[in-house]
Amino acid sequence: MIAALLVFLVSTPFAQGAANPYVSVSAGLGLLSDSDVEGSWINEIDYKTGFAVNGALGLSGGMYRIEGAVGYQVNDWDKVNGDDVDAEVSILSFMANGYLDIDMPASLITPYLMVGAGIANVDFSADDVVDSEDDTVFAYQLGAGIGFDAAPNVLLDLGYRYFATADVSPEEDVDVSIASHNIMAGVRIGF
Repeated sequence: MIAALLVFLVSTPFAQGAANPYVSVSAGLGLLSDSDVEGSWINEIDYKTGFAVNGALGLSGGMYRIEGAVGYQVNDWDKVNGDDVDAEVSILSFMANGYLDIDMPASLITPYLMVGAGIANVDFSADDVVDSEDDTVFAYQLGAGIGFDAAPNVLLDLGYRYFATADVSPEEDVDVSIASHNIMAGVRIGF
């Protein structure tokens, strides 16, 4: 899906104008919100702070950027219905993102806004269970941040992303809400 999006984008007038390719990588804190659970003996899952990583290929055309991104996040469970547990949730996402870079003349910083949509595979696993339970669902994200010029064609990035999915059904008739507040730092290299 992301490869097809990039092929389409490269062939558009946007890419044929003054668009420049870039790669980016970032990592940071994954602050997964408590999950509400319906259809199970579990009512709520509380999570510990986790980590998130992201890699992307994109095109920058002045104040607009588009990219295909792959992300991974993992969080240990803290409590289930108030009791301690030994389990984790991991999220593998494939997203198409769009950015609006807000130009600030004669400044080394560039604020930005972003929006993205795609799919995510959400996997629940526990140490005492052999098989994990997972589901692939629609995902979206909204974010904002600041890029800092570090060198020609190199930007350091600090940003916030709100990432969420449609309800996940790891088992039949069980729905789990997934939403995360992610604080990310990374680097973007243009070509």
